[in-house]
This record gives sequence, C-alpha cells and structure tokens, in this order.
Amino acid sequence: MPLTKLDPARLAFAPDGTPVSEAFGDIYHSADGGPGQAQHVFLHGNGLPEGWRGKRSFVILENGFGSGLNFLTTWAAWRADPQRPQELHYLATEMHPFQADDLARLHMQWPELGFLAEALRNAWPVLMPGFHRLEFAAGRVVLTLLLDDAETSLRKLRASVDAFYLDGFDPHKNPQMWSASLLRRCAQLAAPEATFATWCVAGQVRRALSEAGFAPEKRPGFGRKRQMLAGKIIARPGLRPPAPIPTVRHAVVVGAGLAGCAIAARLAARGWQVDVLDRHPEPAGAASGNLAGIVRPMLSRDDNLASRLNRACFHYLQPALQQLDRLGQPPRRNLDGILQIARDDEHEALQRAWLADHAYPESFVQFLDQAQASLSLGTQTSRGGWWFPHGGWISPPSLCRAWLHAGGSGIRFHGGIEIADLQPAGHGWRLLDSAGANVAEAPVVILATGATPFAPAAGLPITPIRGQVSHLPAGSIPKLAHAACHEGYLTPMLNGLHCLGASYVKESNTELRASEHAENLRRLAGMLPGSDQDFDPENMTGRVGFRATTRDHLPLVGALPDLSANLQAGVR
Repeated sequence: MPLTKLDPARLAFAPDGTPVSEAFGDIYHSADGGPGQAQHVFLHGNGLPEGWRGKRSFVILENGFGSGLNFLTTWAAWRADPQRPQELHYLATEMHPFQADDLARLHMQWPELGFLAEALRNAWPVLMPGFHRLEFAAGRVVLTLLLDDAETSLRKLRASVDAFYLDGFDPHKNPQMWSASLLRRCAQLAAPEATFATWCVAGQVRRALSEAGFAPEKRPGFGRKRQMLAGKIIARPGLRPPAPIPTVRHAVVVGAGLAGCAIAARLAARGWQVDVLDRHPEPAGAASGNLAGIVRPMLSRDDNLASRLNRACFHYLQPALQQLDRLGQPPRRNLDGILQIARDDEHEALQRAWLADHAYPESFVQFLDQAQASLSLGTQTSRGGWWFPHGGWISPPSLCRAWLHAGGSGIRFHGGIEIADLQPAGHGWRLLDSAGANVAEAPVVILATGATPFAPAAGLPITPIRGQVSHLPAGSIPKLAHAACHEGYLTPMLNGLHCLGASYVKESNTELRASEHAENLRRLAGMLPGSDQDFDPENMTGRVGFRATTRDHLPLVGALPDLSANLQAGVR
C-alpha cells in the first residue's frame, strides 16, 4: 500500500497554559500538572518503580506518545532508582507527532526534565510512518516510536509488554484509541503479569478492557479528576510461557563482515560475551571489504516490506554512527547527500511526479532537475533525479572495525579460522574446523557467513551474486562533491580512487574481467556523459565480491532449520 501521510500535531494552548490538540479538541495532560499526572496515573498506577525491580529488562507500551511527558517522567524515575532494570524498553504509538521545534516549546514547561527532554529532541526522527528506534543512556533506555495509526502499528509489533500506559484523548473525541480491537491487541501483547493504567474511567472503556482480558478497577484519580483505572491482565493458563532468558550470555558469531560485526556489537551492548570467527585474518575480508558502500533509502510504488525495512534501517543508522563517534571509533563516511540520477527521460518524469504524489518530507528526499543535480554533484549530469540529503557513502571495513572496538572486552575477534561444521553439544553448539578439531563452543551460534558456502546453511535459499567494482584513479573523472547512483554507483575520491560499480553476475569466478569493467563504464556514461572515454577496460583495477541475495530481497533471520529432519505424521 502507498506511504501513509503523517499530519504533525499543531501546538496550541488552553487559556491556563495547558497544551491542547486542535484536531481532537482535548488537552494533552491534566490542567493540575503534567508531571504529577504522569507519576500518579501511569507510573504508580502500574506499580512502578517497584514493579520493575529485580528484572533485567522491562517493557512499557504507551498508546499516545503526545509530548513525550510520560516517557520523560518514566526515564527520570528509572535514572533515580538504584534498583532499576538493566534495560528499559519504551514503545509508543503516535499518529500525529509534534515537530521538534514544538516539542521544545512544550518541554520548557518542565525544567526538571530539561536534560532528558533535550536528549529526546536531539534524537527526534524524520516524521515518517514506521518504527523509529531511539537509544539513550548508552543503549540501556530504548524508545521505539510507532508513527502511524495505533492499531495498524500494533498489528506489526512483536513484544512482551510488562506495563501499558493507555493515554489516548477522550474516547468520545478519539474513539479509535479505545476500540475493542485495539485493546484486544494490547492483551495479545501482554506479558503474563502485565499491568495497565489510564486516566479514563468511561464505561465503554471498562467494558472493552474486561472483554479484552484485563481486570480493571477504579482508583483515586489525580488532581480534580476523582477516579482513574488500573489493573492487570487476567491469568491465561493455556498461554505459552515466554522463552527463558539465557543464563550464560555467550555467543559465537561466524563471519566478520558488516552483518557479523553489527550483531556482535549489539549483543555486547546487551552484556553478552561474543567471539567473532572469520576465515580471513582481518575483519571485512570478503564483500564487506570494498572501499566504499552506498547508503540511501529504497523507494517503492507500494511502499512494500523491503522499502519499509530499508527506511527503518536508514533512519537508525545515523544516530548509531554518531554513537560510535562518541566512543572514539568514528567510521569513515560522508553522509551529506547522494543523487539517484534518472535512467532516461521517462524515468525522470516518473521521479518528479512520484514525489509530487507522495508524502515524503524534503529532509528525506527531494527531486532535483538536471541543472540543480549538476550543481549539487559539482559536474554535469545526464539528467535530474532524486536527492537524499542524508545519504552518501561509508567505508565498510572502517565500520566493521568500529563495531568490534565498540564492544570493548565483550568482543573477541579470531581471524584465520575456517569453520567446516556445526554440531549440537549439550545445551549449546560445537564448531569444528576441516580437520574435525573443536574450535569453539557456545550456547548460541550466529551464522553471518553471507555468500560464503557453509555446510550447515547449505539448504538456505541464498544465491551468491558476483559484483565487480572498478577503481578509477583520482583526476581521471571530474571531481565529485557527492556520491551518485544510476543502475550502479559512483563515489567521490577515497584513498586516491573513485569506486564505480557494480556488475551483477550469477557465477563464482573471482578474477577481474575487462567485460565487467566495460559494463561499469557504461554506467559511468549514464551518470556523467563523456566521462567514460579515457579508460581501457583491459587495464583497469578493481575488486570482486559476492552478494548474498534472497528471492524477495529480504534478510534471513531466525533459528536455523534442520532441513534433514522428517516431519511427524499429521504436521503440515
């Protein structure tokens, strides 16, 4: 389906200074005090902070993020509690988010939350539909904003929620936030001992909560509001218990390319000890060893799953890189814009019309005509195209090294080790080399081997695709201010070379080929007319790598299937 348009909330105030929603004709919080209401109704109504003590991780879901006041108050309570959980995950739906400037005006009302509010605004995302993950406190506080209709968002969510903040506007003015189907979905997401709290005591809400599987009860309200509702999920004997939390947090990651190093860094940030094994002596020895990789969103007419996933990753990348900068491990990159040049006149017209018909913010993508595109790139382009202001290029080897270093003592890299087999061993796995020798053991093993053949993963639907990148010496083409794409890509100079690529061939040969250099030069001519004239494909340098592709272009994630096992009778 096409991209949903988000209409940001318009900031307005009641005569007493309480923020008001013009769209719904209701206030964002009690006129008797926003922080006080957040404490009384949502934290204390859910038995917090006492309820999260003794837990490693705690998950809260708020329906109606609004100004972020409930999140900020909860974050402040977490910081002040010496018995807080190690991780606080805060999920929040919002259909009409505020712009960052309006948030700043709102947050001025709560100076006691000023430091946290500023951190929230600094991380505030581009307002586009989807899931936006923001990390604070070195990743120990994670805010996931679900920007879209609440029920649509929760249908896509997989979580085990410990506490619900039900904070929609008045059900007579915003009935969708209190619908029976939405509250049933909340119950489906509830952990076995989940609690909820809301300021609303309307009879229809009490009935919908009861029918969904919650046990609501009236409690004293906040300020001039006499009552509120709170309660917990009713016991569900047939419910499968949540998966046990591993007692030994140790994992082996096979493969030290972008995927392997990224997962190692995320596990280490969560307190895991990770051993990363790779057949090359250094990280990024295979496809991730290219001098540069392109960073840009992928747009599709129907905003399909691949596009939505790509967009979420694109939005997450920039703050993740800034966190590496703060840790003293800045990856080499330039993300100050990338141009996707149209293939032909028809495609250029389509690109222009596309953005006119869709709701993409200019901070995400713009259309530039040929003159504007040429000015932006610093040289004459063949046509206009899409300009992504926060796209660009990054050095994959430097990013892999940064991720491994960011894990500190939590990550150990072991190069020059080729794993030939994987066998069950007690409650974990044993990794063997080609001679059958035991190389490593761990309760969790993660395969991030990309297109490299590996026997235990041989049955997965992965197709290796050869990609040859051509290296163009500095001065051989016009100087570029930014990277560009056009059925391929071209980077500004990096280590004295421009990267031009890449071919797309279904075979496993690793030798450089003049025919694929010639193919890349045709891509160059499609971007910068005439720039391909001074090259001899027989005498060009470059690099060959192999993409790990799937039929639907989506990543493969999850438990490795035992493809040799026979299904039991009656199993479909």
